[in-house]
Amino acid sequence: MRLPMLAAVIFDFDGVIVDSECLHHRAFNLVCARFGIEITTKDYYDKFLGFTDVEVFCQLSEANKLGWSPEQIEQLVEQKTAGFKRLAKSEAQLMPGVREFIQMLKDNGIPMAISSGALLPEIELILEGAGLRNFFEPIVSAEQVKKGKPHPEGFLLALTKLNEKASRQIKANQCIVIEDSRWGLVAAKAAGMHTIAVTNTYTANQLKPADKIVSKLTDLTIRDLHNLCP
Repeated sequence: MRLPMLAAVIFDFDGVIVDSECLHHRAFNLVCARFGIEITTKDYYDKFLGFTDVEVFCQLSEANKLGWSPEQIEQLVEQKTAGFKRLAKSEAQLMPGVREFIQMLKDNGIPMAISSGALLPEIELILEGAGLRNFFEPIVSAEQVKKGKPHPEGFLLALTKLNEKASRQIKANQCIVIEDSRWGLVAAKAAGMHTIAVTNTYTANQLKPADKIVSKLTDLTIRDLHNLCP
C-alpha cells in the first residue's frame, strides 16, 4: 500500500524543540522592570505567546500608555535579546524526544524547516549548541515576517523557501506543522497545512484545533505522519 505524500515537516521552535519560553518570559521582565512593569506568567502564556518581540513591546507600550517609538522598541528588543542569550547559554534544554524525532525524519528523507516568532540569532545559538543546526533548512524567524502568528505568513514563507530547493513542488497540504500553542495551530491551518500539537506548554483541551495531539514527539511514528497527509 502506497503511503500518502508527506513532503515536509515545519517546526515551531520555542516550546517544541527547546524548553525556552520561561527564559523569554524572564528576559522580557528583566527589561520591563526598569519601567515598573512585570508580565505575569498567566499574561505571558495567555496573551503574548506566539508574538514577535516587537509585537510584545508594542502591546506593552499601548496597554501601559508608554508611547514607545519604533526606535525605542528596537532598542528594547536588542536588550531583551541580549538577556535571553545570557540565559539560553546556561539554561536552555531540548524538549524530551526531540533529538530522536528529528533523526527519524532525517532517516526517512523528510525535509525539515522552522517557522518561529523568535529571532534568528536566538534560534541558531541553541541549535548550534545542541548540534542540530544542519537538520533545518530553511529557518524563518521574526525578522523575516511582517505579521506573527496567528497570521500564516511565517509558514507560507517557510514553504516558499522549501520549494526553492525541492526537486518537486511541495504543496501546503503535504506539510505537517508541529506546534505547542493555539496561535501557531491557527496560523498553520490558515496556511493550509496539517497540524500536530505537543502538550509541552498547554493542555490537550487548549490545543483542540490540532489534527493530532501528543504528549511528546517520540509518541509519533513515521506512518502517523504520513497518515495525516492526503
